[in-house]
Amino acid sequence: MYLYLGFALLGGFLLANQNPINADLRRIVGSPFLASGISNFVGSVFLGVITLVTTQTLFPSWGFVSSHPAWIWLGGLLGGIFLTSNVLLFPRLGAVQTVILPILGQILMGSLIDNFGWFGAMHLPLSLIRAVGIVITLLGVIIAVVLPSLKEKDQAKKTANLLGWRLWAITVGAMSAAQQAINGRLGVLLHNSAQAAFVSFFIGFLAIFIVSLVVDRRLPRRNELKNAKVWNGIGGFLGAMFVFATVLAVPQIGAGLTIMMGLIGQILGSMLVQQFGWWRSSRYRIQIWQIIGVLVMLVGIVFIKFL
Repeated sequence: MYLYLGFALLGGFLLANQNPINADLRRIVGSPFLASGISNFVGSVFLGVITLVTTQTLFPSWGFVSSHPAWIWLGGLLGGIFLTSNVLLFPRLGAVQTVILPILGQILMGSLIDNFGWFGAMHLPLSLIRAVGIVITLLGVIIAVVLPSLKEKDQAKKTANLLGWRLWAITVGAMSAAQQAINGRLGVLLHNSAQAAFVSFFIGFLAIFIVSLVVDRRLPRRNELKNAKVWNGIGGFLGAMFVFATVLAVPQIGAGLTIMMGLIGQILGSMLVQQFGWWRSSRYRIQIWQIIGVLVMLVGIVFIKFL
């Protein structure tokens, strides 16, 4: 069990580092869709190689596809939306908020998934203690996100302008929770975690590629890619490792616990990214309110998942 807890924790930490890498790639290629497409392509190739080595086949049979519900393939689409949104959110909200606000969406959606047993997940009815945990987590988000902005008067207008982006961050967090549950279910049905992760990433790549052709009407230019650093290409690898880790962990420790451990990893990773300015991201000192808010959120998560 502890091994899979570690997988989920590491996956969340890697995902927090993917955000600034892809945001920097977006600056180089000039489009969030192109940056996300490149990232998903790298992740698809990585997972495709693992799938071929372990199963000698990439895609499920037509019999498998036709005998299962359509929602089983939505994980890749939701992952593509989540990835592209993070590219847009990171330069506007910073490392910590880009992780914390989706966490709220993940917890809310994760609680709904557990309560109703959606996507083949284990049915865990919403108890009073779990409801209290959700309220505590919401309080932690307010402390970590709202209070630091209110301290400075000149931030009031900026905070109001960012409300829409913050609401969208919560929404894509809910999509991420659904993605993890769906991909976990797909891994169980395929009896192959690597193939499930590859299929999810490949569907996300196709969706982003089509959107890129419609919106940008071009592919990345050679001179743009020459300006990229080697590490600009590992965002897709980190995202692939996150998906692979969750697909491995969900059948062993459940969707709720996998999401919780991933959230802790994301929080720790985002705080380090912001504190040290990793991956050419803006460097901000972590504020005491952010630390307090994160600790309150962790208390809420314990209420939701452990009590």
